[in-house]
Amino acid sequence: MAIKTFASIYIGSFEVSMKIFEFSSKKSIRTIDNVDARLDLGKDSFVNRNLGYEIVDQLCDILSQFKEIMQGYKVDDYEIYTSSVLRDSSNALFVLDQIHLRTGFTVNVISNSEHRFLSYKSVAGQARFEGIVSHHAAVIDVGGVGIQITIFKDGHIITTQHMDIGTIRLYELLHKPGLTEKAYRNQIEEYINKKLEVFRALYLDAELDYIIFMNDYGINFINGMELEAKGDNLIKTEKFVKYLVKLSKNAKEDIIDELNLTNDKSNLIIPSIILFKALATKLTAKEVWIPGVNVNDGIAFDYADRNKLLKGFHNFDEDVITAALAMSEHYNSYSTHIEALTKLTVQVFDAIKRTHGLGSRQRLLLQVATILHDCGKFVSLSNSAESAYNIIMSSEIIGLTHLERQIVALTVLFNSIPLCDYGELDVDITKEDYLTAVKLSAILRLSNALDQSHKQKFKNIKISLREKKMIISVESFEDISLEQTLFASKTSYFENVFSIKPVLREKKVMM
Repeated sequence: MAIKTFASIYIGSFEVSMKIFEFSSKKSIRTIDNVDARLDLGKDSFVNRNLGYEIVDQLCDILSQFKEIMQGYKVDDYEIYTSSVLRDSSNALFVLDQIHLRTGFTVNVISNSEHRFLSYKSVAGQARFEGIVSHHAAVIDVGGVGIQITIFKDGHIITTQHMDIGTIRLYELLHKPGLTEKAYRNQIEEYINKKLEVFRALYLDAELDYIIFMNDYGINFINGMELEAKGDNLIKTEKFVKYLVKLSKNAKEDIIDELNLTNDKSNLIIPSIILFKALATKLTAKEVWIPGVNVNDGIAFDYADRNKLLKGFHNFDEDVITAALAMSEHYNSYSTHIEALTKLTVQVFDAIKRTHGLGSRQRLLLQVATILHDCGKFVSLSNSAESAYNIIMSSEIIGLTHLERQIVALTVLFNSIPLCDYGELDVDITKEDYLTAVKLSAILRLSNALDQSHKQKFKNIKISLREKKMIISVESFEDISLEQTLFASKTSYFENVFSIKPVLREKKVMM
């Protein structure tokens, strides 16, 4: 591969930033430029829910300047993202149109979960990451609205949880006129500590080895410390907390000067210090790592991942699977049946790939749906499908977008309840996404029919297509009359969806 240049642009609440990267023929990545421009979009977006023409003019001017810089570097490709600052604006559609008309740029508006995953990719792309998460570690994305905590143990995700204690939220909730600075700080600390105590009781059974912080302020703290980090901004938690305690005793103006901050983010410095200190203290990690990357790096790594431009990159699909497995175990639904069923659904999916027209991403969603389809029984046996749907939609599964969780949840729902028409759905998805959920649920139903007893009676399952029939050849040491009796009724749905008739053929194996 020849050297390829790529630009990532992110339109945030307080600034518009661009990083230019170089992908080499050796499948490595290098940052060659970093440009940012301060622009308080959040003031209009969050307060007025509308971006005024003056701020839009400034945004377009900045993007035009970025375009000139990109042309100077002869950038081969680029991607531009924004999150809540435009998503929550009432005139977002018109702003996006103006950006396109004035600059030629198309901006991708992403959800909070997509933004968090891009931030996660920025960290996961660092060399030290794999070694850290092979221990007991927490990856914490500190945002304005909330924080996202993902717990790893032995390289596997244990849980991912969102908490509404972001820096902007803390400021808006607790900073009131007439409140003394001391009282303000005490309230923040009390509010955060209570939330973290609950999290620790539910999801942590031992001391963490590492905390990985993803946040712009984090690198400011590292840069402001007189203590030297142990390579790649890895430091002892005790030293990190000691510095934050020392910093917090200063007046806000002195903190801003010490950290060399701009005034546009000064209101968030006190909540940030208290939040970082509380997280490091309450989660009791031995060391803290602040890699100093941001969402621009995540955009670049995501682009590289999709285009196979880096070698030895983190397996994000495995993160999705391990997160789903952790959820299944949390709701006491993981079993040998689920394990066998997951293998079977993938086998069916691969056997009819020319018929269903779905790709590798949908294959992953099928695996997740299979793993989670029984989790609703933890809540209700009689309404397990609806309960599973609600659990999936209310849970964070790292690596999946909101839409993908919706497809997974519908797949699980349609596995058990009668299929409703697209027009009857009270869900904002396209017909294409609806069809994806229907196809995946048909495969899940068929696979469930082959293990109706949950005893894995079938061995050496082989699947082949012959004209309009799918021949499922199995070996069994046991009586499979139950499966044979229910097979036709359980597979008619599959036949209607794919116009393929499943046929079960048994080869009895003598003991």
